[in-house]
Amino acid sequence: MKKIKNLAIFILAAAVLSSCGGLNKMVKDSDQVGYQVNPEVLEMHAGEVDVTVEANYPAKYFNKKAIVTLTPILRYEGGETALEALVLQGQDVTENNKPISYDTGGSGSVSRTFTYEDAMMMSELYLHITGSIKDKTADLGEVKLADGIITTPLLVQDDAKAILFDNNFKQIVPESYQADIKYVINRADVRRTEMKKDEISGLNETLVNANENERLDLKGIEISAYASPDGELDLNAKLADKRQKTAEKYLSGQLKKADIEVAEELMSLLSTPEDWEGFKTALEASDIQDKEMILRVLSMHSDPVVREQEIKNLTAAYEVIAEEILPLLRRSQFTVNMDKIGWSDEELKELWTSNPDTLVLEELLYTATLEDGNDTKLAIYTKATEVSPKCVRAHNNKGVVLYEKGDLEGAAAAFNAAKALKDHDIVNNNLGVIALKNGDVAAAKEAFTASMGAGSNVNYNLGIVSIKEGQYETAINYFGSEPSFNASLAKYLNGDDEGAFRTAANLEQDSPYRYYLLAIIAASQDKPEVVYENLKLAVEKCKNPQYMKDHAKKNLEFAKLFEEAEFKAIVE
Repeated sequence: MKKIKNLAIFILAAAVLSSCGGLNKMVKDSDQVGYQVNPEVLEMHAGEVDVTVEANYPAKYFNKKAIVTLTPILRYEGGETALEALVLQGQDVTENNKPISYDTGGSGSVSRTFTYEDAMMMSELYLHITGSIKDKTADLGEVKLADGIITTPLLVQDDAKAILFDNNFKQIVPESYQADIKYVINRADVRRTEMKKDEISGLNETLVNANENERLDLKGIEISAYASPDGELDLNAKLADKRQKTAEKYLSGQLKKADIEVAEELMSLLSTPEDWEGFKTALEASDIQDKEMILRVLSMHSDPVVREQEIKNLTAAYEVIAEEILPLLRRSQFTVNMDKIGWSDEELKELWTSNPDTLVLEELLYTATLEDGNDTKLAIYTKATEVSPKCVRAHNNKGVVLYEKGDLEGAAAAFNAAKALKDHDIVNNNLGVIALKNGDVAAAKEAFTASMGAGSNVNYNLGIVSIKEGQYETAINYFGSEPSFNASLAKYLNGDDEGAFRTAANLEQDSPYRYYLLAIIAASQDKPEVVYENLKLAVEKCKNPQYMKDHAKKNLEFAKLFEEAEFKAIVE
């Protein structure tokens, strides 16, 4: 709090004094009135300035019949702003104002908030005082209360982070092909009808492609032979083994016919005497009566003999099982496992240039990440939206590039197109980024709050909002341990000079505003040499050095240094 003892020169005309009677003594003894103001230097937070003014009157001063009006006025180049006045009255006045006792004195205070405007950065706060007794009035003069206005929160960087969707491109994609040959009950020979099935023809074609296509890498071939879980276990074991051998013989013949050599270690052979897992799967997919009862039998009994007998006891159901389920289980299954080798990074970039129409969605989304220039990225994402108009990722990622290029209108259109396809946290965050850039802090906060599942970038964005709202401790919590200019600024505004300086000093940024913030923090720490060092760098690094100089000359953070030669040498 600042004690001000009647610093103004009161100019009162003699005629006015003589006509105001009891006001003369109040003017004469005005040096006895004490004024306090908080803060001593006005500060802007969340776009507004708060100030509290208090007047303290001694005993035998305040005329019993007087009314005194105290009006705070902020004066700055090009204008002034008058705040709502504080009105006090003598103890005999019957108006509805706060009374001040003549016998004991007293005090009155007023707290006001006003909206900050850029012109107010260099300003002075005065208290204009008038008095009246009945119909007589007098101008009791003015008192300067404070200088203004510190605007350091305005240094917050509006670098909210937009978020890209990931792509699903994989250069190596595992693929497999499966085909079955079925057997007659208790038989193991491969019938001609099975060899002519489409899925077996597809198996042969897959083997040829894996051998001839450079982008297919054969990883292994599995042959799994099965017997259905009816009949004796020993018989089924021998039957499954025979089916494995006939299936292997058939496959070897196909490989030889196609002149394909497969390394022995790539072949895998397996026989299953009683395919209870296959039985369960086929039963679950069927609409057989008593299905649930049979499934309970499978879960209750692990002994295959007991299982079979319990199922056979369900005579009607077993007849259907024997006709519809068991034939499916008498089989050998071929599985060809391959790796499909996709385009390399260089191939994708070349294809984008030479033949972009050959690229599918995931390839386009991935190729965009390989490019450095935003113009090329934008072209690729635009192509992706054309290839897949209903892909939320393509529209969103196009919007991110437009945002980075400074096209807020185009970015908003892309994000809205994405949101129309899917209400996703990433898209909501990005719409919040646009709102923040357009100055709509409330809409940005709402969007960010609705997109908390999108990751740490959202927390950073909410940290920016918190600085703009004057909630500096909240901002620090949102920024977490990740160092940034805004995190340093939040710490400084929250009173942590050491932490703020340490964070800013450790940033790997050759930014003029980083040096400017370091200079401000050093000024708060009364380290003038550190101020000069960083302020000089801020001016040198700024694209518009004069702007930085002019700002420093008006910045009351440096008020103690305004008259120092070293400071003047930097800013003049």
